[in-house]
Amino acid sequence: MDRMSNPERLGAHEVAAWLRRQPKFLQQFPDLALTLVVPREDGPAASLASYQLEVLRDKNRELSRRLHDLFAISQENERLAVRTHQLTLALMRQPDRAGVVRAMAATLEEDFAGDLVRIVLFGAVEGLGGEPWLQVIERDEAVLSPFADALKAGDPLCGRLHPDKQALLYGARVDEVQSSALLALEGTGLVAVGSSGPNRFYPGMGTLFLRMMGEAFEVALRRFDG
Repeated sequence: MDRMSNPERLGAHEVAAWLRRQPKFLQQFPDLALTLVVPREDGPAASLASYQLEVLRDKNRELSRRLHDLFAISQENERLAVRTHQLTLALMRQPDRAGVVRAMAATLEEDFAGDLVRIVLFGAVEGLGGEPWLQVIERDEAVLSPFADALKAGDPLCGRLHPDKQALLYGARVDEVQSSALLALEGTGLVAVGSSGPNRFYPGMGTLFLRMMGEAFEVALRRFDG
């Protein structure tokens, strides 16, 4: 006699295995879905229907949360795209190299939530001097050795910078900076935005817009070469 014809001889695992092969079983016997009970971790047993309903509600809440997160990210990306575009236009409108550098510093401070903006140029720029956010350091100076790898790679850095980098960029105000975004531009210099918030800039965050800003800065300066 087949064991399926004698339910008393079936074990729970065999019933479960058979049900897995018959996913439409409860459609044929809907009354079972209402009478079966499912153990709950936080309370008494509940009917299968109510259990499935709550599972669907949990999934819906999770999907809603993810959609909310995606929407927030898309809004932030849109704001960054607009700001990057406005920065590019502002840089291209400047009449000289000094204007380009000033526009870069001002835009980063005003539009990108930077507590401290610092720019290091590898050569002097006529019309600039004495700005608290600016340093002019020759490219081959030893003090720039901590930035050698960053300059070689050319990739933006985000997060807590090494103390040597922090000290050069922020000087006496180094203790105010808990995270930074750094643009290392081999042919131009360094551009850093420091924040008092430890999570304002963090490793792994998207750097596409930072890279675009760095490229726009370099191109705007090269307009006045020669």
